[in-house]
Amino acid sequence: MENLGRDEPLTPAGRLFVSPIMNQIINCVIAGENPIDIEAVRAEINNSIMVKHPRFCSLLVKDSYGREHWRRTVVDVDRHLIIRHDALSDDPLVSDEVAVNEYLADLSVSSPLGTDKPLWEIHLLMAYNSAVFRVHHALGDGISLMSLLLTCCRRADDPSTRPTIGGIGAGSSPMLKRRWDLWTLLKAAWYTLVYVLEFIMRGLWLKDRSTALSGGAGVELWPRKLVTAKFELDDLKTVKRAVADATINDVLFGMVSCGFSRYLDIRSTKAVREGVRFTGVAMVNLRPQPGLQDISKLMSSDLGTRWGNKFGMLLLPVHYHRGGSNPLEFVKRAKAMIDKKKLSLEAPCSYKIGDLVMSFFGAKVASILNYRIVCNTTFTISNVIGPQEEITIVGIPVKYIRVNSTSLPHAITLHMMSYAGRADMQILVAKDIIPDPGVLAKCFEDALLEMKAAAEVVAGRS
Repeated sequence: MENLGRDEPLTPAGRLFVSPIMNQIINCVIAGENPIDIEAVRAEINNSIMVKHPRFCSLLVKDSYGREHWRRTVVDVDRHLIIRHDALSDDPLVSDEVAVNEYLADLSVSSPLGTDKPLWEIHLLMAYNSAVFRVHHALGDGISLMSLLLTCCRRADDPSTRPTIGGIGAGSSPMLKRRWDLWTLLKAAWYTLVYVLEFIMRGLWLKDRSTALSGGAGVELWPRKLVTAKFELDDLKTVKRAVADATINDVLFGMVSCGFSRYLDIRSTKAVREGVRFTGVAMVNLRPQPGLQDISKLMSSDLGTRWGNKFGMLLLPVHYHRGGSNPLEFVKRAKAMIDKKKLSLEAPCSYKIGDLVMSFFGAKVASILNYRIVCNTTFTISNVIGPQEEITIVGIPVKYIRVNSTSLPHAITLHMMSYAGRADMQILVAKDIIPDPGVLAKCFEDALLEMKAAAEVVAGRS
C-alpha cells in the first residue's frame, strides 16, 4: 500500500492495546430487521467519515527500534468487508441470536486483525441480517468508536436526522459540581490514597480470593461462550428511584453483586463465605462530556474531547451475600462504594500512572502490570449509553446493538449497552470455568426483577 505522509507514533494507551498480552479488539454487532444490501453498505462506507479518519486509513508499523507508528495509506474497502452467506450453525433449533453470539465468542479468542491493512473489519452475516464491526482498541475507546459508528445511522422516525448522541447529565465532572469543604477534601484525599495504593498492589501481588468465578493467567486463550442478558431501562429507573440519589450505575453494580451471589448459591460446590469480595475492573470515560460525543469535536485538535483512548481504570468491589437478602440492599451497598470512588481521583490517577510507567519503562512493563491487574481481579465490566431512539443503518431498521471485546484473563467480562429503552448485557465467559452462562444471565435478570418488585413495594408505602 502507498505511504501518504509522515508516520505518527502511537499514544501510550494505543501501545498498551497492541502489546501481545493485551491485544484488544472491540466487536460490535448490529442486527437489522431486513436483509442487507451489500452495495448499499459498500457505498455507505466509502462516503463515511470513517474512511477519512486518520486512524482508519493507517497501517500499524514498527520502526527500527521496535516502536509502533501509524502510517497513512489508501483504504481498499473490499479488503475490510468479510461477507458470509452461509448459516453459522447446522442445528435448526439454534436461534439467530444464539448463532451470532457463538460467532462472536469464536472471534473473541485468537482472531487477530491483520496488520497488512488498517485495523478494522466489517463482517456481514447475510443469513442473519447482521453486521459485526471489528475495530482494534488502539484506534480509540468505546465512546469514540460508537460516536463514529453512529454517524452512519439515522433516526427511524426521521431519516434526515442523526441519532441523539448526548450523554446522561451535564458536561461537567461530578467532582466539579460537588460543594467542597474541609471534611470533603480530607475524605477525597484519603480515598484517593487508599485506592491508588490498592491499584498499585493489584499490579504486584494483591489478588481476589479464588471462587467458581475466578480466571487467571492464560485463561484469555480458553474457549468462550457468549450469552445476552436483557433488561428494560424503565425497570432500572424504577429501582433507581427507590434508593435516594442512586444512579443507573449504582443499580447495575447492585444487580451484578446480587446476580453473582445467586449464581454462587447454585453453582459453588463449597459454601461461600459471607461477604467474600469479587473485584471488577471498569474503564471510566475521562472526557469533559459524558456519553456519546459529537464526532466533529472528537476529530478537532483544538478541543478537550479529542479522539483516542481517554479513560482511567477503576477497581470496583462487589460482595457475596446469601439468598434471602433484601435485593435493594445490594443497590445501597453499591451506591456507597461508588460514591467513594466518585469522590476520589482514582480514575485520573490510574491514567497518569499508566502514562508514567509507559514513558519511563516502556510498553512491555506497562502491559505486564496491566495484565497482572486483570489476573488479580475477577471480572471486567463496561456500560455504554447508546442511541435513545430507534435507528436505521443503510435504510435498515436496527433490532439491537451489542458490544463485546477480545477475551481477557478474566473468566467473565460484562459489556452492557442501551438502545431505545432497552439494555443488553453481553456476558462472555471461559466455558471450562463457567459452563452455563445462561444461568448466570438469568441470575442477573431475576436480580433486577426482584429489585423492581421491592422498589414497587417501597413506592406503594410512600
